[in-house]
Amino acid sequence: MKNYVVIGCGRFGSSVAKTLYSLGHEVLAIDKNEEKIQNISEQVTHAVEADCTDENVLKSLGIRNFDVAVISIGSDIQSSIMATLICKELGVQYVLCKAQNELQAKVLYKIGADRVVFPERDMGIRVAHNLVSQNVLEYIELDPHYSIAEIVAPSKWIGKTIGQLDLRANYGITVMAVKQGININISPEADDVLKAGDILVVIGKNEQINKVEERG
Repeated sequence: MKNYVVIGCGRFGSSVAKTLYSLGHEVLAIDKNEEKIQNISEQVTHAVEADCTDENVLKSLGIRNFDVAVISIGSDIQSSIMATLICKELGVQYVLCKAQNELQAKVLYKIGADRVVFPERDMGIRVAHNLVSQNVLEYIELDPHYSIAEIVAPSKWIGKTIGQLDLRANYGITVMAVKQGININISPEADDVLKAGDILVVIGKNEQINKVEERG
């Protein structure tokens, strides 16, 4: 179990905080908006109304004792930068930030952010892929070139083994796991046979995953 601090309790921040708490982690939620703190107070470990750009305030809240900080203040760039900088200077090991654009992301990385996400853009990418191909259930862009996708096994793959399909040679993708109902095979073998309804978790270059969508 890790200790998380989520700074900024808008739609994205509150969703992250609630999910982490539901998974059994300690979560401190911070926002300067009293109403947002009241709304989330019963769904996290602690909720505090405070100014996240005040180093003394964050010190008093024991920020340095948290394993991960999630900075969810995408719309207020100055506050986002200050909160990120303070968290890194106080010794938080991993800081994830929300950003609205590439320029903001570049600045956040420069001052020490470990990862920057674009919730609105990422959701748009997922929706687009789901619209184009019904076989694609989930799509996570790792960087501009590589992604992880959940793909429903196309009908022409059913009854064949992973080895027979030779997906790395034929499609340029690597199978990380296979979901069969409620069961997940995290180390599929070459002689595993794909069945109707199987979901493959694959990783590869974006253009290769797109080819699977087109051929599927």
